[in-house]
Formats: sequence, structure tokens, C-alpha cells
Amino acid sequence: MKVKKILNLKLITSILLIAGLASCSKKSSSSNSSRATGWNLDRQKNVAAKNKNQAGPGLVFVEGGTFTMGKVQDDVMHDWNNSPTQQHVQSFYMDETEVTNSMYLEYLEWLKKVFPPTEENYKNIYEGASPDTLVWRNRLGYNETMTNNYLRHPSYAEYPVVGVNWIQANEFAKWRTERVNESMLEKTGYIKKNAKNTDVSAESTFSTETYLASPTSVYGGNEEIVLKERSKRKAPKAGKDGKVAEHKNVYAQRSSGILLPEYRLPTEAEWEYAAAADVGQREYNIYKGQKKYPWSGSYTRSGKRVSKGDQLANFKQGNGDYGGIAGWSDDGADITNQVKKYPANDFGLYDMAGNVAEWVADVYRPIIDNEWNDFNYYRGNLYTKNKIGKDGKVEIVTSKTIEYDTLSNGKLVARAYPGQIAQVPVDENETYLRQNFDKSNNINYRDGDKQSTRFYDFGNTGDETKGEKDARKMYNSPKHNVAVDSLGKMSRKYDSSSKRTTLINDEVRVFKGGSWRDRAYWLDPAQRRYLPQDMATDYIGFRCAMSSVGPKAQKRKSPRN
Repeated sequence: MKVKKILNLKLITSILLIAGLASCSKKSSSSNSSRATGWNLDRQKNVAAKNKNQAGPGLVFVEGGTFTMGKVQDDVMHDWNNSPTQQHVQSFYMDETEVTNSMYLEYLEWLKKVFPPTEENYKNIYEGASPDTLVWRNRLGYNETMTNNYLRHPSYAEYPVVGVNWIQANEFAKWRTERVNESMLEKTGYIKKNAKNTDVSAESTFSTETYLASPTSVYGGNEEIVLKERSKRKAPKAGKDGKVAEHKNVYAQRSSGILLPEYRLPTEAEWEYAAAADVGQREYNIYKGQKKYPWSGSYTRSGKRVSKGDQLANFKQGNGDYGGIAGWSDDGADITNQVKKYPANDFGLYDMAGNVAEWVADVYRPIIDNEWNDFNYYRGNLYTKNKIGKDGKVEIVTSKTIEYDTLSNGKLVARAYPGQIAQVPVDENETYLRQNFDKSNNINYRDGDKQSTRFYDFGNTGDETKGEKDARKMYNSPKHNVAVDSLGKMSRKYDSSSKRTTLINDEVRVFKGGSWRDRAYWLDPAQRRYLPQDMATDYIGFRCAMSSVGPKAQKRKSPRN
């Protein structure tokens, strides 16, 4: 009996010990304690978890995956620039539709309000962002109606914006980032309510990167706008013990999970992957990329009983046929059309074929180098860092330090607006002994230049002039020089060298998708073309993308047994 009692006592002791350890384990794994040290963490609970994969306005989620990039059904142009390569794209967000006239006009109105074109310091900002409405003109066509009305008339409000070059599209995406994050901070109480409308001016603006690096510099350092005490924003709720937690985080940070990643132009790989939308076409072999259009089937007309025969995109049917016979319209449009007029693809994206072609982020090269990288492929990386002044603080752009780029047509475009942090190329402090990159400009990395050209001389003596060296390069396009002199007059110097053999350079960007001006051949998502980044047309628009943070999939079903 004594032995039995002793064994029972030991068993009870073991159970209590295990329960105690489990209790300790439960306490140490609470959401407010460190899994590394067990210490309590002074931070908001689950903020990051609540905000992961949060979509910005206008965006839909595109789950990443593998696909065959560059596989086309037809190559009658014989460009040899879309050889199939296997690629993987991370999950991201993309605009449901192309950026419309009304969206772009919101941008222009903000610029006009904040940087009045009547003031000398800002006279070029609004003009530099304005679309070129003259792209509609044709020497042998009457298109003045579109020239005068397309951008601003309410009838065209939900039509895709055109006449926007790549640089302007990129600047719109940056502006959109600032306005969305500004709104996010206002909603969470980090910025005074309605300050974005009433307290903004040229020297008092919001910039995401400026807020993160130097919160006291946004809105001109006005502490009445950028709230720095928790009590001024929203009183924290009392815990179970009745005590109110003390918050020491003065400003929102990346770790707060409130600020969204930047809006940007999609990479070529992202755009093509999203347009093909293989996710919904399991009857095709997605690894071979046999899909011809953003929809299923090999035809441009719907095969569904309800909409049988309807065109699935807006494009040019044939010579002199942009919409069909009156009353028998093939696609319901002659120029562009209102967004969402045609069915969305399986990702929920509209007009990924037809309506307007779209700018993507990549610099154009005929080859896609999947031997070096087959994950999130992108050519165009220019790594920069914040400029630090002599006082050790970041340098903020002011009205006196705005720098402009001169486009080939003489238009000036601001590199950065007042309130933003000045950027400089990364230097050897960031690149020394690195294996993944060794310089700021990576546009020409492994692009077939120099060593791949038959004119490259490995035994060069160094006696050549710069012009002769340029002439030997594979991508030796003409180098025109357009600038504005001290008197504000245009100075144009054209490169008339007879040794130029290509139009490809570091300033030409890829655009994808067919447009209202294009035949069905260009509707194939894998087709690719290029245009100088500072030129605009009446058939190229754009849409924005945003990287997704967190899991690959938003909702993942458990695997079948």
C-alpha cells in the first residue's frame, strides 16, 4: 500500500509539473512577449498581422506562380524578342482597370493647387505632368474633337488616359503612393483630420519616405498636423486588469503595419503573368504557355450562349474598320472605350487586351536573361539612397532645390517635389564585397552588349574617341542633346553619325498589350514593343501595381487527403 501511495504521489506531482510547464509555455508565447527571450514587448499587439496583404484603393490581388514568359502563338513580325522562358512571379496587386482620365485629373488638380503654375518656382511642374492632348492629331484626319475633349470632358471621365509618357506615368504612381499613405495615417489618427486638404502647400506636403526618416519634416514640421502623442490620436483601451497601456511609439513606423508599399508600374513579367491569367485555364498546359489571349480559346469572340459572338476586346478589325458597321458594331467602340465594358480575366482584371496598350517598368532589351534570374525578372534597377547633408540629416527638396529633366520635346519634368528626400546613387559603401550587385545602374547587366557584338575589340589600345567606342556598342542608338539654356531657350543638338545601327538605348521602355489602333495579333499577352520613355501616343496608357507583403496566397485551402 505504501508503495502504491508513493507511486500515486509521484504521478500527481508529475502531472502538476507538466501542467505548470504548459502554463509557463502558454504565458511565454503570448502575443505581447518575445518568442526569443520571453520578455514583454513594448508594441501594439498583432498590428502587423492585421495589416498584412492589405490592398490599396483600386487594386485586386494577383496570386503569384510560375508561367512561360514570351511564348506567342504567332510571330509574323519575326522580332525574335519573345523566346519562351520559365519564370516565377511573386504575388502582387494590380489596378483593376487602366488609370482613367478622372483619376489622372485628380492628380493634376492636386498639383495645380499645391504648386500653382502662376508662381515662378513651380511653373513647370503642372505643365510637365499634363498629358499631351495633341497626340490625337493626324495630318490626314479630323480628330480635333478628341484633342479638345478627351482628357477633360465628363463623357470621357472613365476612359483610359492617353498622351502620357513613361516618365509621367511613373510620377503619377509616386504621387498616388503619398496620397494613399497620407490617408492611411489620417484614418489611424497619426495625422490631423482633413489636413491633407486644408493644410497642404508647396512647402508643407506629405512624403512617405520623409515621414519614416524624419517625421518632423513633413507638413513643414507642423506638430499640430503630425501628431506625436498617443493621447492626441486615440485613447488606448484598458486591458483586462483595468490598466491603460502606455505607448511610447511617437510616430507610425514600418513596423506599425499601417503604411502600404509603393504604387509603381508593373514589371513586364508581372504584367504578362497577370494578363495571361493561367490560374483559371486548367484545360491548357500552363507550363507550355499555349494560351493565346487573356481569355480561354483561340478567338476574339465570346463562345458563351448568353454573349455568343460578342467581341471580348476593343481592337482594330481590319483596314478602315475600328468598330464595325453601324448597328452591327463588333466591339462597341471606335477609339478607346470606357473601362469595364468587356469581361474581366480570371484574375478580375479588365482590358488586359485591347482598349489601350500599357507601359510597364522594364527597359527594353530583345533578350530575357532567365539564365541569370528566373524570379521576379526585371531590367531597369537604379539603386539609390537618401542624400545626407553635412549636418548628418537627410536633405529635403525645397522650392529652391527642385531639379528638372528635359525631355526630347523640350518639356521639363520635376525629378522630385518639395517635401521629398533627395536621392543619390548608391556608392561603394553599399556595394563593397557584395555578390548580388556592385553598382547603382544595372540596366545594362548581361544585356548582350560589348562582348557579344562582333565589332568588340578585346585588344583595344585605348586610342579610340568616345564616339568611336559608342559606335562599337550593340545598343549604340543616336544620342541627341536637348537642353534649356540660361535664358530659357531650347538648345537642340542632333546626333547625325552614320555609324548608328539601332534605336535601342537605356531610355526605351517596354509597352504591352494591344490597343484600339492594333490588330488582334498584338492582343497576345506575350507580344512586346518599345518606345522612348519620354514619348507619348494616343494608344498607350498604363495601370499601377503594388507588391504584396506576407503569404503567397490570401486564402489557402487545406490539401485533399
